[in-house]
Amino acid sequence: MFNAGNSFRKLMGAATDAAMLFSMGACGAGNTDGSSENADSTSSQPNARGGRQSGSHVLMAYYPATGHTADVAKAIADAANGDLFEPTPEREYSSGDLNWNDEFSRVNGEHNDESLRDVPLNVTSPDGWDKYDTVFIGYPIWWGGAVWPVNHFVTDNDFTGEKVIPFATSASSPLGSSGSDLADMAGAGDWQDGQRFSSSVSADEVTSWVEGLGL
Repeated sequence: MFNAGNSFRKLMGAATDAAMLFSMGACGAGNTDGSSENADSTSSQPNARGGRQSGSHVLMAYYPATGHTADVAKAIADAANGDLFEPTPEREYSSGDLNWNDEFSRVNGEHNDESLRDVPLNVTSPDGWDKYDTVFIGYPIWWGGAVWPVNHFVTDNDFTGEKVIPFATSASSPLGSSGSDLADMAGAGDWQDGQRFSSSVSADEVTSWVEGLGL
């Protein structure tokens, strides 16, 4: 999960929808953000895949593994008048890849061998990166940490001078150290305390949280 442009200076931290449930927790079998902590149905394809540009200074970047991460991200973007951005892996994850019950699945292989967690992205930054002064980063929890597809987004961008607010979605696993681990990878930025949202969180609850941030 390192950015070659950053000279590999940063170490990486360490299910689907109705069709498949995941439970990836801190012990390797946690929960999911709607169904599990692993696979999201990527039903929405913002910015990198043709999203909206509101012209605001707030960016909502997220990697979904279940639809709940995407739902929360959209609610945050609406409440903060922000732009959506979904950094997508060059080699995307199939439902089989995300099946933690299969010991030979891609995610299990990556979990067992940290060197396999370097997941290059098709696009690491939205157009006009420099205009943003607040960046939300959303992700499900895999084995107690942020999903590793977000690592290149963190290491490939300069967060100097930006407020960064992480959030995670899960059925029961806590945010843990996932936000601080990403902050360590970034090495820059004003990283705020993160927020964990349950699979049952409503858009109104998300909006209230955003409004309380005083952006």
